[in-house]
Amino acid sequence: MTEGNFVDYVKVHVTSGKGGQGSKHMRREKYIPKGGPDGGDGGRGGHVIVKANKNLWTLYHLKFKRHFKAEHGLHGSKQTSTGADGADVYIEVPLGTVVRDKETEEILFELTEDGEEKIVAQGGRGGLGNAHFKTATNQTPRYSQPGEEGLEADIILELKILADVGLVGFPNAGKSTLLSVITAAKPKIANYEFTTLKPNLGIVEYRDFKTFVVADIPGIIEGAAEGKGIGHRFLRHIERNSTLLFLVPADAPDIKEQYEVLVDELRRYNPQLLDKERLVAISKSDMLDDELKTEMKKILDKEFKEISYLFISSVAHQGLTELKDKLWAMLN
Repeated sequence: MTEGNFVDYVKVHVTSGKGGQGSKHMRREKYIPKGGPDGGDGGRGGHVIVKANKNLWTLYHLKFKRHFKAEHGLHGSKQTSTGADGADVYIEVPLGTVVRDKETEEILFELTEDGEEKIVAQGGRGGLGNAHFKTATNQTPRYSQPGEEGLEADIILELKILADVGLVGFPNAGKSTLLSVITAAKPKIANYEFTTLKPNLGIVEYRDFKTFVVADIPGIIEGAAEGKGIGHRFLRHIERNSTLLFLVPADAPDIKEQYEVLVDELRRYNPQLLDKERLVAISKSDMLDDELKTEMKKILDKEFKEISYLFISSVAHQGLTELKDKLWAMLN
């Protein structure tokens, strides 16, 4: 999938179907010239339904289709025949999609299981036929109910990636390189900031045919929680990860300080993100000799008392098996 095909935010207009009108028919047959009312009810208008589909990965298929309109219910007819219901319209979305009301920004619901369905615009009820209004004193009612109008709404579909591990780090920390080495994913890699503009997913093959999913999320910059840089566009993808892997390059001026800035951005965006398990990987550590690494360990052992850390190098394939072992232990 190319980067331009990754769509994680779409605005959609939905219209449900109008209910059919009830019938005013009077029974008229050869030997029953003055039969009573036998008008049937109108059919229900079609719903607009959002449905989760595990085979979809992005909202790209909705990029050029922004209007969804369900069918109207048919009118009732004679012999108390109910009109047919209007056909429902389905909007298929990937797992992890959040549906919001565009005006209020309120979350209506989230879809996280394959095949899960939620009605986003309910079809109008069909009107009652005149057979319902017959009484002892009014035996020939010549009126019926009209069908209810359908609903119109503007909704926002927002994808939050479902992955086991989220890679968190500043731009150019080596996240894409790590993903390309430990999975079969082929993210765009270059030596400048914001190479990754869209989240990338990769499946890590672990021992005994076990697997887990890693998401490389665009790099954080200070102020991301307020929307600077790529801002909220990437932070929402971290919400669904069960474990966070912080990547800090070995050549960073202050590893602990850089980690604290990353943690602070997550805290300001959503404090609940800090409840997730965390692991710090010091990337590009092939640049360090043994003596320097030993000195750094003495400092980091004091600074990272509660959080585990390890040295890795994606290019030199150092510490990657240990990293996978650690992540698998944290996930299970």
